Amino acid sequence: MTFQILKIRKRALMPKVDEKPENEKVETRKPEIKDPLHGVKLADMLQDLVAHYGWEGLAQRVDIRCFKFDPSIKSSLHFLRRTPWARAKVEMLYLKLKTTRKKP
Repeated sequence: MTFQILKIRKRALMPKVDEKPENEKVETRKPEIKDPLHGVKLADMLQDLVAHYGWEGLAQRVDIRCFKFDPSIKSSLHFLRRTPWARAKVEMLYLKLKTTRKKP
């Protein structure tokens, strides 16, 4: 009998799961920073750059061996995924291409 009374008292003191205490702050969403590369795959970037500049033009703009000698999408992706500085250069070139395409 005393165990049931303690259980009832404990339930009365505990807040319900779906209720928030009054002194708890409500979470506000932080403004998200828009990333222009969000959702763009590296392979898609590379294909767009090759379609626009060609391998020779791409090799002139980004000095990487995989763009100069026997270039292919597969070998370039392999290199760019493992080399952050090269990937950053390719991403910047892609952003530059993307912004200049929008302007007529």
